[in-house]
Amino acid sequence: MIYKKVHLPQILRFLAGGGISALFNLLLIFVMIEYLEWNGPLWRNLANVISIELSLLLSFFIYRLWVWTGGTWNFREVIFKQIPLYHLSAGSAVFLRVFVLFPILDGLKLDYKVNTLLGVLLSASLNYIISDRIVFNNQSSESQDIFCPEGLEPSLHKKEYFKHREEYESIDLFSLVIPAYNEEDSIESTIQNITQALEKENIFYEVLVVNDNSKDNTELVLQRICNNTLGVRYINNYYPNGFGFAVRCGLENFKGDAVAIVMADSSDSPEDIVHYYRKLEEGYECVFGSRFVRGGKVFDYPRHKLIINRLANLFIKVLFGLKFNDTTNAFKAYRREVIEGISPLISHHFNLTVEIPLKSIARGYNYTVIPITWTNRKTGISKLRIREMGSRYLFIVLSILLEKFLSRGDYIRKHTRVKSLIKSKPNHAN
Repeated sequence: MIYKKVHLPQILRFLAGGGISALFNLLLIFVMIEYLEWNGPLWRNLANVISIELSLLLSFFIYRLWVWTGGTWNFREVIFKQIPLYHLSAGSAVFLRVFVLFPILDGLKLDYKVNTLLGVLLSASLNYIISDRIVFNNQSSESQDIFCPEGLEPSLHKKEYFKHREEYESIDLFSLVIPAYNEEDSIESTIQNITQALEKENIFYEVLVVNDNSKDNTELVLQRICNNTLGVRYINNYYPNGFGFAVRCGLENFKGDAVAIVMADSSDSPEDIVHYYRKLEEGYECVFGSRFVRGGKVFDYPRHKLIINRLANLFIKVLFGLKFNDTTNAFKAYRREVIEGISPLISHHFNLTVEIPLKSIARGYNYTVIPITWTNRKTGISKLRIREMGSRYLFIVLSILLEKFLSRGDYIRKHTRVKSLIKSKPNHAN
């Protein structure tokens, strides 16, 4: 039998999750008895059953999301296999404690406090072992550190779509699409930092800025930059105003073999753009950055936005069965065939940030995840209005979910491009 390494952080998270579930159980009992006045014997027993079941389900999802991360979120797998097995695990631990350990320890004349403590520890240990070996055996405690191509169920079941990375064409021109609305104070430094980083790495680039009908001097700044900087150009958004419209305008006009969407406020790291390019060169079709994995960093993130961000990404992660945990961030990179394969895009606003990656995954394009750094803007005003975006995000998420389950694979790509000979590249595009 192969010994499976025990990770102390995983055990500590397991114990913490159990403690949270126990507190939740006590809170439910208190509310049902004290506030709902379930005082009779029958009602008290019913309160116990309900609180135990709900706390078990809570602990299951805590362990699934925090302790044994990764693995499949397939609906049938979770409902008909993992949850019943987890109930069996927890029930076995309780049975052992009540009918085996307690009588033995009581027969040894141990103090009831010691008896209870030992019983809790031993039953928790059994629950951990069963959960680790049987219930969550497909998950890895270190999966948040593994960045490999992952996909939704349609693409996972069609392994022929994941060709060897050496079969993909090289990237002769790397485009950066930057939507800009009233960014006169930050757009110049953003472009300068990006071009310096790309030229340092000898990456043949195109910076395409989409002026989203700015009301300040953004266009004048862009005219000056484009006159003085080879490889940088701008166009005016020909759609109505809106982040999604501006990005769509850029994606319809970039010239490169691959493209990254970059914010104009210098929140995205130029070094990460280089890392995106390197991963695309390895053959990945999409490169997604995450600020919330080991190695990822955020600076000066508004707390209320951070909380909403994590809840929204958790919702998307569970709904689609993803291991990726930063879907809502716009800063991602794609090969040209991905952009062509997910068109037409329909989002008008910031919900485009979830439409592009979710469509890419649902339609079978492979991807990798790398840690990135995000820094809050130093000048200007954020254009994202959370209150206005909730229903729009939900609309896009649900529409792609319907495509995933009901389209019968009609939109999944059917082939990959063949890699051409790598050519020598100058530093920037004309």
